[in-house]
Amino acid sequence: MSGGTLHSDFQESSPPTPDFNTTEILLYSHIDEDDIWEYLQPKHYEWVLIAGYIIVFFVSLIGNTLVCFAVWKNHHMRTVTNYFIVNLSFADILVTVICLPASLVVDITETWFFGNTLCKVVPYLQTISVSVSVLTLSCIAQDRWYAICHPLMFKSTAKRARKSIILIWVVSCIIMIPQAIVMECSQYPELTNKTSLFTVCDEHWNGEIYPKVYHTCFFIVTYFAPLCLMVLAYIQICHKLWCQQIPGTSSGVQRKWHSLQCTTLASGSGPSVKVKTSTVTAEVKQVKARRKTARMLIVVLLVFALCYLPISVLNVMKRVFGAFEYTNNREAVYAWFTISHWLIYANSAANPIVYNFLSAKFREEFKAAFSCHCYGRQKSGGKQRVRATTSTGSRKSLSTHTSHLDSVSRISDHVL
Repeated sequence: MSGGTLHSDFQESSPPTPDFNTTEILLYSHIDEDDIWEYLQPKHYEWVLIAGYIIVFFVSLIGNTLVCFAVWKNHHMRTVTNYFIVNLSFADILVTVICLPASLVVDITETWFFGNTLCKVVPYLQTISVSVSVLTLSCIAQDRWYAICHPLMFKSTAKRARKSIILIWVVSCIIMIPQAIVMECSQYPELTNKTSLFTVCDEHWNGEIYPKVYHTCFFIVTYFAPLCLMVLAYIQICHKLWCQQIPGTSSGVQRKWHSLQCTTLASGSGPSVKVKTSTVTAEVKQVKARRKTARMLIVVLLVFALCYLPISVLNVMKRVFGAFEYTNNREAVYAWFTISHWLIYANSAANPIVYNFLSAKFREEFKAAFSCHCYGRQKSGGKQRVRATTSTGSRKSLSTHTSHLDSVSRISDHVL
């Protein structure tokens, strides 16, 4: 994260100079063309890294594009939560297309070949993507928390979701401007005008205190504080959905279902019993839908937290505490940074996979996107008509309930 994801990770903060010993300086100051190409050729273990980057690139690009297409194509999927998921997927597409190729080249060659302009643009877009992702996940957690824990306090709408998404991008673009300002290209004096090898895209600060303050704030604002708030929100959500006896949760629904079974056996299946049965059935479906949605969103949050943890910790160690400046085990540190860079992009590829396994609606749309048979499309259309009929019947039966249960039923409009 922050500029460290796209440039060599073994330079001092101010001024940024490559951490090579005297023998390496003399060697690279007299380097010829054959030595350059030999150095640029990937090592055996780096071919594994290249393969990993290629897999992540295509999985992320195809998967996140399908997520956006599924929500755009189907009106019934245009819920508040799905609007935020599309925003998250768009940020993942942005970082995959623009930042991943440059990061791969830098990790393999330890050289920035793309000039001073892209040295500012690419890390800036990288940090914007990080900010957009964490703010989007925070908005999703807040929306779920209000909808499940305090359904009468706040009414979430698609219009508010769109305004929140615009605000997320504006705030992210503004707060990440310092990242673009401080990024500059630098090169070893002995290699100037001889070769572009070992050109470094790194941060240039006017004082030692500024990078420490900036990266401390960056870690707190874009990782630690939002993660803590989201964890607390989902703990309360899980407590409401799985533990407490609120309308529509397991214990209350089970008791109602058991009493209705007894009533049906005793008095037969009269009209009032049928209405109550359909009402309780709708409540059971709401419970399952809310739990599935919460489960999927928790998994997305955990994947984000785990994938961004290594680079967050490494950047704080490097930029704030000055670690790795005089390391004796450069290869090991390089390997840690390389793996942490790959994990950032792996997070972008993992999200569509999570949606596929934990969301039935996304799974149906993904299958439909890869299906070319007319029968498959007709079957999908039939399923949508059945869902629409079932939803209409459920709304009619729920209209006989109290106003509090009406507010609970509206929660189902937000599920995936």
